[in-house]
Amino acid sequence: MQHLDDAERRARLAVRHAVAPAHRVPDVESAARAVVCLHATDPAGLYLSAWARTDGFQVEDLDRALYTDRSLVKHLAMRRTLFAVPRDVLPVVQAACSSRVAATERRRLEKEVVAAGLTDDGPAWFDQAVAATVAELHGSEPLTSTQLRQRLSVIDAHIAYGGDKPWAGKFSVASRVLTCLQAAGTVVRAANLGRWTASRPTWALARDWLGDDIAPVDERTARADLVRHWLARFGPGTTADVRWWLGSTLRDVRQALADVGAVEVTLDGGLTGWVLADDVDPVGPVDPWVALLPWLDPATMGWTDRDWYVGPHRAQVYDAVGNGAAAIWVDGRIVGAWTVATTGEVVLYPLEDVGRDATAAVETEADRLTTWLAGTPVLPRFPAPLVGGRS
Repeated sequence: MQHLDDAERRARLAVRHAVAPAHRVPDVESAARAVVCLHATDPAGLYLSAWARTDGFQVEDLDRALYTDRSLVKHLAMRRTLFAVPRDVLPVVQAACSSRVAATERRRLEKEVVAAGLTDDGPAWFDQAVAATVAELHGSEPLTSTQLRQRLSVIDAHIAYGGDKPWAGKFSVASRVLTCLQAAGTVVRAANLGRWTASRPTWALARDWLGDDIAPVDERTARADLVRHWLARFGPGTTADVRWWLGSTLRDVRQALADVGAVEVTLDGGLTGWVLADDVDPVGPVDPWVALLPWLDPATMGWTDRDWYVGPHRAQVYDAVGNGAAAIWVDGRIVGAWTVATTGEVVLYPLEDVGRDATAAVETEADRLTTWLAGTPVLPRFPAPLVGGRS
């Protein structure tokens, strides 16, 4: 059985994720494909992930892909997480993951509206809410959640949660309906009314925004295809890694690995991982490199077994539920964190001495990002515990 050590895994990450400067890509579509799809939970993080991978990146490049060419689509997918998905991968993601998320979200909302006293028949209410929302969006310009709520009484409500807990609050029923419809592939996020650092989405029917409905794909076929995409960009990975990234069941993951003909390799630490059958040979050494990757970056969040790239720094870079913060990467390892001051200046928080050359390269990269931000204040959604975030 072939052995792929940690150094090989770090070399693959550098090349395939397009994070080493010599391996950056020419456009944002290629940046998304380098990691299957880009995390989009945090609006600013999405743009900074693209910046880290794309030569000469400007905000307008991602705006074009999302809102003009529509070659990337923000979509609720794996682990109920928002991603910017390449257009041709969207049907695969929909069938493999999103439809299951939609079913779960629907069941939850049906129970919540009954518990809140909005109806005594959750499924019937849901069908009515969906029909009204789809009818309102049909032939319309993209609308915000607030606009839809103002026009449709059936979704014009808020539901309290948390009781007297410190985290208590209320959620918009309209937003939850849109979450369900987004996961189902019925609606998509259209133009964003805020600047690139804020999320103020409008909504449109998928068929209107994309020119057609999302094409149906057999679920098992789609899951295998998505696992093939993941292994090509993230492999080797353990069964647990694949299961976590997909948000799927162990049975489904094992079936998908078998369907793509994945082969086992040994990893450092006594682990066993998977790669595609034609991907067992090492890619070879990579020139020294550094990168500043943002919070929730696909590389930082790519695996559940993270020891090989974060080592002893996990508690200082990830919060208690596993959200990764903005990280300093040197040669495929996380060696510190970073944040953005209110002035738009990048501030570094190194966790170890990486030597004079690497330190200078990190500082140069921080200067490059500071220049690119041009004074734009960016508030990290998940700041590192190291810099005052949640631990």
